[in-house]
Amino acid sequence: MTFKTALMGAAALVALAPAAFAERGSDGEVRIIYWQAPSILNPFLSGGTKDLESASMIIEPLARYNEKGELVPWLVDEVPTVDNGGVSADLTSITWKITPGLTWSDGTPFTSADVKFTYEYCTDPDGGCAQVTKFEGVDSVDTPDDLTVTVNFSGPTPNPYGPFVGGESPILQAAQFADCKGAAASTCTEENFNPIGTGPFVVDDFKPNDVIVMSANPNYRDPAKPAFAKVTFKGGGDATAAGRAVMETGEFDYAWNLQLAPDVISQMQEGGLGTPVAGFGPLVERLMLNNANPDPALGEMRSVKADPNGPSEHPFLGDPAVYKAMSMAIDRPLLVEVGYGQAGKVTCNWVPAPDAFNSTALTCDTQDIAGANAMLDAAGYMDTDGDGVRETPDGVPMSILYQTSTNAVRQDFQALIKEWWSQIGIETELRNLNASVFFGGDPGSPDTFQKFYADVQMYANTFNGTDPQAYLGNALCDKAPRPDSQWQGENISRTCIPGYDEMHAQLQATAGIEARAEIGRALNDMAVENGMMIPLVHRGRLSAHANTLGGVVLNVWDSELWNVADWYRVDG
Repeated sequence: MTFKTALMGAAALVALAPAAFAERGSDGEVRIIYWQAPSILNPFLSGGTKDLESASMIIEPLARYNEKGELVPWLVDEVPTVDNGGVSADLTSITWKITPGLTWSDGTPFTSADVKFTYEYCTDPDGGCAQVTKFEGVDSVDTPDDLTVTVNFSGPTPNPYGPFVGGESPILQAAQFADCKGAAASTCTEENFNPIGTGPFVVDDFKPNDVIVMSANPNYRDPAKPAFAKVTFKGGGDATAAGRAVMETGEFDYAWNLQLAPDVISQMQEGGLGTPVAGFGPLVERLMLNNANPDPALGEMRSVKADPNGPSEHPFLGDPAVYKAMSMAIDRPLLVEVGYGQAGKVTCNWVPAPDAFNSTALTCDTQDIAGANAMLDAAGYMDTDGDGVRETPDGVPMSILYQTSTNAVRQDFQALIKEWWSQIGIETELRNLNASVFFGGDPGSPDTFQKFYADVQMYANTFNGTDPQAYLGNALCDKAPRPDSQWQGENISRTCIPGYDEMHAQLQATAGIEARAEIGRALNDMAVENGMMIPLVHRGRLSAHANTLGGVVLNVWDSELWNVADWYRVDG
């Protein structure tokens, strides 16, 4: 199996997708496996993809992106634009018209009040909302009637499609979450584990970090859908076991994120029971660099910058000579070959797609150990005691803790990068964590990627849609996770880059794809050049489905489960 073959297979599925369902629930059970197990079903309290995607089967946004990256109406009649009058001529507001007759799964009406409540819920300063950048620049939300929502911005906003759009910004039921705003958000276990939604399925039972059992929503808006009466959504294990469970043993119908070497995928496909599907979006495997000090001796201030708007407080990772030398020491083409084959590309960018936003200003495709050593020498980092580890000019050994999730490809990357960094005098301790815990949002756990109790951590991330405005907002100074935000927040590296916030505000007010892309590329370059991260691989998204599962259309611009209501059983 090649990556090209997988893409062709996905195209063929689109052609076969139309199907007539006899009636809702007529196709029995569908079994889904995500080797990173969901830990919560409220995406506003987690940045983990596995939580966002499992929740997308239950709660939905007003509009979302299809497999082509096109914005399509979901709970509304049409997407508002300037041409149809839904976006004001001065670009300061957008008005959504909710489709009449929609109900929540409990049978109560879905109204504009629920949409406004969701805005208030996520923007409560004590709530620790993980998706707050979706509401950047929003001044207020008005509800002139039950089916009308107007989002008012503080200034002209050429891209008004952040709030309530895509799988990262769905609608919560106001009645269910009324007592869960602010500091109470993370304490509402029943609501966060069993949200009432408008999606095709409802939660019957949720065991965090294990399994979700769902059934067809009896009040779903299309009376013929979903075709499946039941869903078993299993979490945990590893990518290898997940792939085999679909393509070799047939225990499951859909396996997500098969982050495996190309030859392993090919061997699995020979099992004859499943088909890989793939596509390139903006997904990037990267090294995040901690700009705060993760020393355990700091207690409550561990990995917390005393001044969120101040410079790096890490003993050495804030020095450009250090993070640039660390990047120069990495052989990215070898990482691609080892980990992804045709499903990966070398990238120097945080935002490698769409093409308009892919910067060409940075270069990183050639390893340069000698150059990295010379850079550190010139900056005064020397091995004064001959133990092979450099010290800072202040005498601090350049020893780092490098963590990631447990995954064969990632552990291979860790081993290679540790060796390369040892060649430039940086000592590296490796740590891998259970993916369900690492990507979970538990504020009490010391092992989440938001807590970042390490110097460097590696994972992949992406964004919904084709405009990275909200995603680029992840580097804003005030978005760093802190104890008072229940450790939620998108600025995982705790960076505060001079001029970045001002340029991002300029992006919010700029119209025209060429002008927006120019600013977006500049923001990308600022983030990388100022040590927010070290990009490694532009990854294709690769999953697999059973040959007996129809209707699957892989979507790299939204949740992979975006059209689960259209899935059906194929005779075979």
